[in-house]
Amino acid sequence: MRAGARATAAIEILDDIDARKRPATQALRDWGLSNRFAGSGDRAVIGNLVFDVLRKKSSLAWRMGDENARAAVIGTLRWVWGLSRDDIALQFDGSFHAPVTLTEDEIERLYSDNLVDSPAWVRGDYPQWLHDSMVKQFGERASEEGAAQTNRAPVDLRANGLKSDRDRVLKALSRFSPQETPLSPLGVRIPATVGAGRSPAITVETGYNKGWFEVQDEGSQLAALLAGAEPGQQVADICAGAGGKTLALSAIMDNKGQVHAFDVDRHRFKKIHERLRRAGTRNVQVIEPGDHALDPLIDRMDLVLVDAPCTGSGTWRRHPDAKWRMREGAFEARKTEQIVALNMAAPLVKPSGRIVYVTCSILPQENDDQVRAFLSGNKNFRPGKLHPGTLKKITDRRGESSSALESEIQLTPLRDSTDGFFVACLERVS
Repeated sequence: MRAGARATAAIEILDDIDARKRPATQALRDWGLSNRFAGSGDRAVIGNLVFDVLRKKSSLAWRMGDENARAAVIGTLRWVWGLSRDDIALQFDGSFHAPVTLTEDEIERLYSDNLVDSPAWVRGDYPQWLHDSMVKQFGERASEEGAAQTNRAPVDLRANGLKSDRDRVLKALSRFSPQETPLSPLGVRIPATVGAGRSPAITVETGYNKGWFEVQDEGSQLAALLAGAEPGQQVADICAGAGGKTLALSAIMDNKGQVHAFDVDRHRFKKIHERLRRAGTRNVQVIEPGDHALDPLIDRMDLVLVDAPCTGSGTWRRHPDAKWRMREGAFEARKTEQIVALNMAAPLVKPSGRIVYVTCSILPQENDDQVRAFLSGNKNFRPGKLHPGTLKKITDRRGESSSALESEIQLTPLRDSTDGFFVACLERVS
């Protein structure tokens, strides 16, 4: 496909996403099925263009003076992909399958680049209705924190200590120019692509299939490390999903002790068995969903990890369409699910044991507010301490004191170069 045809395809897909209010991945998949002439390279470029538009949808509309998909694609080619006005005009030339020629207003807009007078939610590219929440969490940094989520995310991997180590993974993937992650001692980072560049297909690599590493954002790795699980302990991961943090906990514990993996959603749970086998875990017991399934764990757990359902606002770099589809009703539903998960965890913790509450969210209603509400209603719990060594590494990089954040921390792309994760420790009073 020629560049102009790819731009037309991106515009069509963006119009479909807007009209049907559905995930971008579904719209891209359906377009690919309906246009089988498009090769994998074409689909990758179109997907990059669609997702880059969605990352900066609000600021692009401000710059272009128009909210439609055509304007957003033009703006993305100029301000995100760095194409010149002449290069964009070659794609928008009205030829077969290409978009119609640029208008005089569009050309004039391409010479402007002024967001100074725009509202904070435009500069930060997040929904206006979330502005108060962003300010509550970040204060004057709200727009900066939002803007940091408009960049493409790198591919982060966690070296699996049960089968390999970080040096081995770095060597095995050397052709991708991997780097050590700055905070996680287990992490390997492959830098994000730019423009039409394609991310590597990591899951077809030999090392992946041998269980040497897992795809896991550094923030998620840090959440598992901050939980402070130790070899020989009894640990429950009660929102285990596909098992990412379960695998990390098992490796941290060196296959000693036991990790009880549970999730109420059987569908989310279906991939965990294959991942456990590939990773070489021997200390994970999978508990199938059902009434009273967790009863045998009551008062026995040293640690209960609650990787709670949330809006996913910390993963907007990877799922930018989610922030524009987010509605307040769904937000309230997630908060209810978080309360249920915390109340499910509390009876499992033995005296002096801990709950570690985790979300991939940057919104205080899902994070600090939920912790405060839980402590208010559960007097047998108090703020606990996150793993001090991991916490110190994070705060040293920020230039902060770890003592001020010993019980909870908010990770963000701006401050930590991770996805947005909240981690808090709650200790059962002995």
